[in-house]
Amino acid sequence: MTSPARWPTHHESSFQAARPRRAQHRNTFTLARKARNVLRRVPVWTWRVLMHCVRASENARFNADPITGVAYVHDIDFVGDGIRAHRLDVITPSPAGGTPAADATAPGESGAVLPVYVYFHGGGWTSGDKSSLTKYCASQAEDGMVVVNVNYRKAPRFHMAHVLADANAALAWVRQNIAGYGGDASRLVLGGDSAGGQVAALLTAASFRPELARHHGLLPAVPASDFKGLVQHCSVVDFSVFFEKGFVLSLNFVSMLLPALRSGGQNAGIGGRLRRGLGGLFGLGSGTGHLEALRKGAGFLSPIEWLDSRFPPVFVTTSERDFFYAANVNFIARLREHSVPVDSLIYGWDNSNTEHTWQQNFRYPESQEVYRRLHAFVRKVA
Repeated sequence: MTSPARWPTHHESSFQAARPRRAQHRNTFTLARKARNVLRRVPVWTWRVLMHCVRASENARFNADPITGVAYVHDIDFVGDGIRAHRLDVITPSPAGGTPAADATAPGESGAVLPVYVYFHGGGWTSGDKSSLTKYCASQAEDGMVVVNVNYRKAPRFHMAHVLADANAALAWVRQNIAGYGGDASRLVLGGDSAGGQVAALLTAASFRPELARHHGLLPAVPASDFKGLVQHCSVVDFSVFFEKGFVLSLNFVSMLLPALRSGGQNAGIGGRLRRGLGGLFGLGSGTGHLEALRKGAGFLSPIEWLDSRFPPVFVTTSERDFFYAANVNFIARLREHSVPVDSLIYGWDNSNTEHTWQQNFRYPESQEVYRRLHAFVRKVA
């Protein structure tokens, strides 16, 4: 796995925005900000409790003042099994005049087909839902793209192969159906925040790295040539950071995504379950062998390990306040090593609005700058 790069002071494509001091809205990471210096190896169960507690409030806050100049089609079952994890939304620009189209499946304005932005929500692979990203996605559709907002099955019940299978199934649906919504299935840009960004990046890599696709039992639904770009918001693109001393999340976030490492001892009785529980609580493994197995398995989860010159152009947004700042800086450096076009928007510590996944909150001027840069990126690559 990659070694963490030293954090540079700037990037050629980075934008250092103005630094207005804004009142902070409470979100998932309010406590994390206050306890930043003491948070170490947060276990999965703690994360899930925290996300559960803030889910309703974040959903309401991020979607306040809905955008009316787009058309919404919610909860399309892209697998056909009726579960919420297999639902997606399609958001399209409305015809001239700003009134949502009566026929939401009509082509885009003037009959022109539009690029398609497929988005995967974050949540540490265990939590989150597409519903909290509705306004974010509408903000992108408003600029002239068809946006597909996707749910997927989550850990710890399911592992990474299931998550990728769901994301791949969503792309199969897009390939077969998006023309009816005015989108061009051959002009895809994938995107996501945090864990969702990792899903988007790994799925992109699997499209041209057959060994990675085989490892996860994946038959890519879309040819690599249809991927025109990738958008990453505070994404988990380099798993080497999980192995750094004192990282904010425990190694159990890695093991829960790996079927071989999560299945051991399933029938070991109460003692086995207790040992696993204590390991989850303190982020501990079961010795050097387990740690090395984790490192090896993490290589198949880590998008940075699968880059080459065939990767499409990438737009990366992060900040020095982001828990995955180092991972994103490493990712940018590796992309440039492979001569992959990359645009980055990186805020410094002084921009207090830019905590992990701030891009979801439309109120921040930094988020609005992300949207402007994202629109320009999609117009350029797709």
